[in-house]
Amino acid sequence: MDLREQLTAAQDEAAWEWLEPHAKRDAIIWVAQDIALVDVGMAIASDNTTQVQRWIDEQVIRKPDAEQLGQWNEDSSVRFHSLIVAPFVLIKDFD
Repeated sequence: MDLREQLTAAQDEAAWEWLEPHAKRDAIIWVAQDIALVDVGMAIASDNTTQVQRWIDEQVIRKPDAEQLGQWNEDSSVRFHSLIVAPFVLIKDFD
């Protein structure tokens, strides 16, 4: 099984209450709707810093801001698509 297949199989659904400890250690990366979690995971896992930096510059991947964290903390039942690419947890809003 190659890396893409492994990452695809590792995608899951997670409630904010499960993700909150990762946010406290600053390990959450929010991913915009138009980018696949697996693509971001592949870039991080393969150390493709050029692509990762491009996404950061475009603000399509980033650390959650204070407003997002506040909303999620108020409603801990909110759910996300998630993918762990150690040491990070990639999350994407449910559409």
